Amino acid sequence: MARRNTIQQSESEDDVNVTPLLDIVFIMLIFFIVTSTFVKEPGIDPERPEAETASERRLASIIVAISAEDEIWINKEQVELQEVRAQVEQLRRENPRGTAVVQADAKSKTRLLVEVVNQIRATGISDVAVSTEDV
Repeated sequence: MARRNTIQQSESEDDVNVTPLLDIVFIMLIFFIVTSTFVKEPGIDPERPEAETASERRLASIIVAISAEDEIWINKEQVELQEVRAQVEQLRRENPRGTAVVQADAKSKTRLLVEVVNQIRATGISDVAVSTEDV
């Protein structure tokens, strides 16, 4: 009888407890989800004008697009000029450190581009870029 007790004890001591490992993995997953930045796509892909002085920008979380027909698109929805500020404020609440990029079609009106940039700057975002194509 003593021999059976010894065998059962040694088998139970060899088990590896993976519960702390799973806890750490889930905590890391939650951390990465909370700290990640999600880019909201505008919904259209305008034909951007060419520029020789273009530079790449990587961390833009708010993208506003202006089509050739002077339609404004934010987050895959067409919005009016008066709604741009409210939409950008909502996106800025999701990511307060985010910057904005305006993708204006080469055939869109420059006046509309300036008005959209003014609406974005009115939300407190001072770093607004206009997207262009490299030459």
